[in-house]
Amino acid sequence: MDYAEYQHLVFERHAPGILLITINRPDVLNATNKRLHWELSRVWLDIADDPETRVVIVTGAGRAFSAGGDLDMIDAMKGNPANIAAAWREAGDIVYNMINLDKPIISAINGVAVGAGLAVAFMADIPIASETMRITDGHLRLGVAAGDHAVIIWPLLCGMAKAKYYLMTADFIDGREAERIGLVALCVPPDKLMDKAFEVARKLATGPQQAVRFTKRALNNWLRTFGPAFDASLAMEMLGFFGGDLAEGVSALKEKRQPKFPGNG
Repeated sequence: MDYAEYQHLVFERHAPGILLITINRPDVLNATNKRLHWELSRVWLDIADDPETRVVIVTGAGRAFSAGGDLDMIDAMKGNPANIAAAWREAGDIVYNMINLDKPIISAINGVAVGAGLAVAFMADIPIASETMRITDGHLRLGVAAGDHAVIIWPLLCGMAKAKYYLMTADFIDGREAERIGLVALCVPPDKLMDKAFEVARKLATGPQQAVRFTKRALNNWLRTFGPAFDASLAMEMLGFFGGDLAEGVSALKEKRQPKFPGNG
């Protein structure tokens, strides 16, 4: 399998059958621009066809996992039906292609994770957080509904009460709290993160491959059950790209201030 076409993902092979993927835009905290968003939607299909890969680890270059959508990409989506439709399709593909990939995915969440980056982190089968991880779904900060991945998996991971609280407030969560409420499988000190990710990956890669993959497939039927709710959340998120709250949310983020959403009257 040739991964040469990918511009913002770096691939390294490790024995036995472990593929390490690094999201690689460290100068902007690995924020997802249009190209990276497409790559994160597509790569799982290529991995499915890669006979050398048994287990995937995904992490971020530098001090972040992925700091959400690049604001230039979000600006280009405002009120633009073609750009919104493309992002809508890719956001769905990120979630469904990760669900449908039979090979297990481990996320090593090394720092900030927001938006599409958080979708990759939490749609992984075994999310492992650094204690210094800081995550927020972030959509409410932009003035759009929680979409991407949150509705399909947060209630299963941490329960409806916690999901509603964190998705509607967009409060940040660190690694220890994420482990306490069930959002991640494990939380470890930052200098132990990659060691733990590879330890788990080797355990999976040396296990019975058909049994591992069938177990993932069966468990992910829980997620497939909530597909309609996810599809609705994604559509509602995209509706927000036609509203005035989004423009104020983007401006507030750029100016590092609290937003004054016009939808509040």
